[in-house]
Amino acid sequence: MNRIRKKLTLLSTALLVFTSGCWSSKEIEDLSVYVGLGLDVAEESKFEQDINKQGGHYPKNNVFTSTVQIVPRVGGKQENQSSSSGSSGGQTFLNEQLTGDSLFQIFRQFALRRDRPLIGHHLKVIVVSQELSKKYSMEQLLDFVLRDNDIRPSSLVLVSKGRALDALSSKEPGEIPAFYLRGLVNNAYRTNKILPPVSLAKLDGKMQSGSSFLLQNVLTADGEHKFSGAGVYKGKTKKWIGSLNQVDLQGLSWITGEAKGGALKSYAPKKKHTIVYEIKSTKSKIVPKVHGDDISFHVKVESEGQLMEDWSAPEIPSTEKYIKECEVQFADTAKEQIQQVMNKMQHTYRVEVAGFGEQLRIKYPRVWKKVKKNWDETFSEIPVTYDVKMKITDYGSSTD
Repeated sequence: MNRIRKKLTLLSTALLVFTSGCWSSKEIEDLSVYVGLGLDVAEESKFEQDINKQGGHYPKNNVFTSTVQIVPRVGGKQENQSSSSGSSGGQTFLNEQLTGDSLFQIFRQFALRRDRPLIGHHLKVIVVSQELSKKYSMEQLLDFVLRDNDIRPSSLVLVSKGRALDALSSKEPGEIPAFYLRGLVNNAYRTNKILPPVSLAKLDGKMQSGSSFLLQNVLTADGEHKFSGAGVYKGKTKKWIGSLNQVDLQGLSWITGEAKGGALKSYAPKKKHTIVYEIKSTKSKIVPKVHGDDISFHVKVESEGQLMEDWSAPEIPSTEKYIKECEVQFADTAKEQIQQVMNKMQHTYRVEVAGFGEQLRIKYPRVWKKVKKNWDETFSEIPVTYDVKMKITDYGSSTD
């Protein structure tokens, strides 16, 4: 019996040794948790300029300016702001900037001006300015971010029309812009003008495949932000080449079948009054067709929704004939949106960002192998037809 007790005691002691706490861990209070990262064309802050005058510079080229959005110390007092923009007057974040030609080196430079090291485990959003991504490929700009094990591959990537710094700034007390921007993508069930979120992992896959891609565009005015359209990036260069507007994204959502919610406004065929269709569901199928060396596509779109607004005066009764006329009108409007975005893809930018190539790869893999190298250019000459059907399932709470 004593022997059993001794063995149990030794086993318990051994278990205590192996289940001890993480000896190498660091308390969150001792770290600078950054939740947003912005990349802009190089523009040194006043702090950097003053420090450089005092001999605080180091060998580098001014290629870009990095903005790091840091949340304040947990359970501690608000930190003092040491850069040109960020936390003040009760704001719950601070933005710090440094300029250079290496993001990794910039992050290490923060160790010279902050008592707590940066930690990227909670990075939510990366914003790259349109102007910077014209000059340098996304592959170059995000190389360190994709290599760093601290940064989660689920981080959202956006492009800003103006400065990324502005997209990571806010005048709203208590608001953290990185969280705000991340939260906007959750509204896709209310509108078909928001792209499916592009994470670091998805973006890396696109770049590795050589495919052209889109990034959600964010606009900023007077400290407020809005998603509007998308930046277009060429697969071969990974650089920004143009933009799609909100209507283009609506057209794209019909092609991809991502239109799960939102409003489609049109005008009744006879009296031309406003009518609005609320999207409840959408199904889309891209059908590739191959005949010898000739490739074509046919897009089938089916959607169900509600007639949610009707400006007819006096009000037109919701007869079966009237509803059918509205369905045809809504379908025609959706076709116009599809044609608009297709024109930009095939003729303005000569890129394919809607998934046509993926469907060709699945159904005709041998054909895809022949055309994938110059797919963007090949796609610009391929005929595409559409078949759009809208079904109004009810008319809201109308008393008719």
